[in-house]
Amino acid sequence: MAEAATVRRSRITPEREAELYGAVLDLLREVGYDALTMDAVAARTRSSKATLYRQWGGKPELVAKALRHHKRIDPAEIDTGSLRGDFHAMALREDDCSMEQDTALMRSLVMAIHSNPELLQAFREWLIEPEAAEIRKVLQRAVERGEIRTDNPAMDYVLHMLLGAFVARNLIDGLPPTQEFLRSYVDAVVLPALGA
Repeated sequence: MAEAATVRRSRITPEREAELYGAVLDLLREVGYDALTMDAVAARTRSSKATLYRQWGGKPELVAKALRHHKRIDPAEIDTGSLRGDFHAMALREDDCSMEQDTALMRSLVMAIHSNPELLQAFREWLIEPEAAEIRKVLQRAVERGEIRTDNPAMDYVLHMLLGAFVARNLIDGLPPTQEFLRSYVDAVVLPALGA
């Protein structure tokens, strides 16, 4: 089964895959998750619906993988030599305009997740779990450098804190998150919680 998936996957070049993911994100911004159809993706990308289902299984996985592909930098690849520097570098991975667009997109997807268990599962598998693993690598480097204690209970909540910053900024202040807001949040909330 895994071999068959690998063979099927090889038919789409990385460039074509990136094009498909870009089209999915554009459609999501235009119509939202509920109105997004595989027919619309097929039409926009000039591909067959059968190919889309064969490659991604369905809309939830396609959307989650498109979002994962859109992510510009792997936090685990950032190593500035300090935890503060690493978190600040993560805050700079997207410019303010892109962050505003992505936050609006994620806000609409969070609403869809509440009524769609398959989308929730795809998000956990393709976005949340990989992001949590990447954050753990960043934190492990900080432990190895002696910046934080390995038994600090806040380590289990860093992803919660970072995601919370995105949600709370708009909800409380009516503003999208910005690079400056995220850097300030890291300095005022995340690093003190970690004892760094």
